[in-house]
Amino acid sequence: MALPVLLPLAAEPFVAPTDRDMLPSERREFVRTHRTCIFGYGRLHDGPAMSVVYYVPTDGDELLVSTMAGRSKCRAVARDAKVSLCVLDERWPFAYLQVYADAVVDRDPGLVVDVMMAVGGRMSGVPLGEDARPFVESMATEEHRVVLRCRPYATFAQPPRHLHRNDQEERITHWVSGSVPWDTPDPG
Repeated sequence: MALPVLLPLAAEPFVAPTDRDMLPSERREFVRTHRTCIFGYGRLHDGPAMSVVYYVPTDGDELLVSTMAGRSKCRAVARDAKVSLCVLDERWPFAYLQVYADAVVDRDPGLVVDVMMAVGGRMSGVPLGEDARPFVESMATEEHRVVLRCRPYATFAQPPRHLHRNDQEERITHWVSGSVPWDTPDPG
């Protein structure tokens, strides 16, 4: 597998519209410009498992997640490639976008370190300097880190809706969203 080009952290995350469903291109932009998600996967027993993680988008529309090889996420992806990432908006009222993806485990040491460096930048809001790379490489080796490469195939959007006060005259409205294939063009 060729190494992907990691996208930098967006200066401003895409703001979801509050009066309509997101267009397919807006859904992709929402995913590319945010940084946290709930990573969901099937378990052998019990219900689905979910973890809050930082992810790194690529120029080829993959979403990369760093994890330890011994963690359940990695074992689950090896067993069943179907995963969900619920991308979270960090502003209130928050929107979210469910991304359905096929995932694979990538053990390439260069990619592992690049993703860990990018995640460090997303966590702090400032890219890590190259002087941090030896520390990150050591951590990646000690923790047996891998990358989950998630290839989106569909999305489901939820608009930001909020009750601003208890005596609102207008009704809060909702509409039905639907699952939309990842590469769907905008209408018209």
